[in-house]
Amino acid sequence: MAAAGSGFYGWRVVGAAFVLATFGWGIGFYGPPIYLHAVQEARPWPLWLVSAAATLHFLSGALAVANLPRLYRRFGVPAVTRAGAVLLAVGVLGWAVAAEPWQLMLATLASGVGWVAMGAAAINAILQPWFVRRRPAALAMAYNGASVGGILFQPLWVAAIAAFGFAQAATLVGLAMILAVWVMAGSVLARTPRDLGQVADGGGDPAPPVPPAPAGWRPWGDRRFRTLASAMALGLFAQIGLLAHLFSLLVPAIGAAAAGIAMAAATAAAIAGRTLVGWLMPPGADRRRVAAASYAVQMLGGVLLLLADGTATSLLVPGVLLVGAGIGNATSLPPLIAQAEFPPEQVGRVVALIVALAQAAYAFAPAAFGLLREPGAAAAPLLFAAAVAVQALAIAALLAGGRRQDRGQSASR
Repeated sequence: MAAAGSGFYGWRVVGAAFVLATFGWGIGFYGPPIYLHAVQEARPWPLWLVSAAATLHFLSGALAVANLPRLYRRFGVPAVTRAGAVLLAVGVLGWAVAAEPWQLMLATLASGVGWVAMGAAAINAILQPWFVRRRPAALAMAYNGASVGGILFQPLWVAAIAAFGFAQAATLVGLAMILAVWVMAGSVLARTPRDLGQVADGGGDPAPPVPPAPAGWRPWGDRRFRTLASAMALGLFAQIGLLAHLFSLLVPAIGAAAAGIAMAAATAAAIAGRTLVGWLMPPGADRRRVAAASYAVQMLGGVLLLLADGTATSLLVPGVLLVGAGIGNATSLPPLIAQAEFPPEQVGRVVALIVALAQAAYAFAPAAFGLLREPGAAAAPLLFAAAVAVQALAIAALLAGGRRQDRGQSASR
């Protein structure tokens, strides 16, 4: 066991959370579109049915993530994390070997429930005891594992399925994930600051206190919660709906190879954007306004994509990069807003609920945006315009729950 004087252990927890996010998003978030294609190639099932499996994967995860705080209290973070890794691995294998549609749906329930134990709410809960004042930087570093997961696992899945077949690829990747998560859960995640005689952030000036919640506090009765949940759901709905179709919309203009490079560049921009905000955001900054600015950057990217009209490369490339710059912040900033606006004892519950609602919303985003690409429609302009409009609604929701309302609520207490 590490001694108290051997350095602040919280940064080791950040490293473990980074690896956890890499596996979680690489297998549970970026994987389903690839699984969908593999299943469609192997089974004579209609596209709508296989697409419904991907939607069920994210919906089942939304129900599970809302209950994460309760599971952590009852079983502890290490046990829940290990169980999530096993369920995710078994679920993905189920995608591969399902011989009947009902078996596929059952597999998606397991994979959807499993991956949220390594998703956004889980990462926030793991870091919460270790960081208060420096949580923006810690979350930024840990959540960057999500982007790395997309960079690593998407080509890995494609190559592994082509080389070994879906079932064997799922087995190999699943076993590697279970082994890594099992070891980390027991050796890193099982420790708390109290175990090591440490305090949050490794010491230093404490973060400004947040007033306690009134007796009988309910999330839906709090304007700040409603606006934050709405903003996250709208922002991720727009973002994921756009990203699900962006590659295929870029191919006619710049070719498949260049479109692939552009999508990789968007992921790199996501890492850069999240890291810069996490490290440079001042301690007293209005985090809602920071999040609104991030959505505004993505909106500008959407406007450039709209103006490019599918041909102007000089507008397409910066448009993709601007959209990418806000991808990471859409996940990492809402938990930071919750930390600043809600008492510590409520933050875990608030984050779990807003992530669950957002996931339930964005589960339908690819299909909803796909309707704009029906034959006869002006696909790209409508899709880009819809993304910009929904992001504008997300900004409006963020600003509607800002500090003016907070002061009024605090006075009423």
